[in-house]
Amino acid sequence: MKAFKILIMILAISVALYEQVSADKNIYITVIAIVVFMFGMMQLSAKTPSKNQDKEEQDVD
Repeated sequence: MKAFKILIMILAISVALYEQVSADKNIYITVIAIVVFMFGMMQLSAKTPSKNQDKEEQDVD
C-alpha cells in the first residue's frame, strides 16, 4: 500500500510539473495534483514516529 501511495504521489507531481511547462496551463489540474500530493505526504508522514516521543513519556513520570 505504501508503494502504491508513493506511485500516486509521483504521478501527481509529474502531472503538476507537466502542466506548468505546457503552453496552455490549466490551474485546476495543477491544484488537484498538488492536493493529491499533499494528502499522500500527510498519509505517509502520519506513520513516522516523533523524535520527542521518548522525552514526552519521561516527562509524564
